[in-house]
Amino acid sequence: MKLLEHSRNLVRRFSQEVEFYKRVLRNPRTPRVSKVLLGVAIAYAVSPIDLIPDFIPVIGYLDDLIILPLLILVAIRLIPRSVIMECRQTKEDVTTVQRSGPNLLL
Repeated sequence: MKLLEHSRNLVRRFSQEVEFYKRVLRNPRTPRVSKVLLGVAIAYAVSPIDLIPDFIPVIGYLDDLIILPLLILVAIRLIPRSVIMECRQTKEDVTTVQRSGPNLLL
């Protein structure tokens, strides 16, 4: 049971992070460099082409585990804290509305 619950939490957290990155990319105050770095990270993640092919044991997947987080980390560090807080807070507001139902807005 705990494994299933843990898996659900991981999937939920992953989807929240994806939504956060979407909002960051859409925000006009996000620096262009950060948008490019996040775009490169997304493209690298979905691209079938890797720097080191995945069929090479361990090292093939290790490049994905290093390059993607590094690109995201650098991109996020370049974004002003106010933009990050705004994008995180927007997600919390939307989640509250979705959980409470449509009557909250009336």
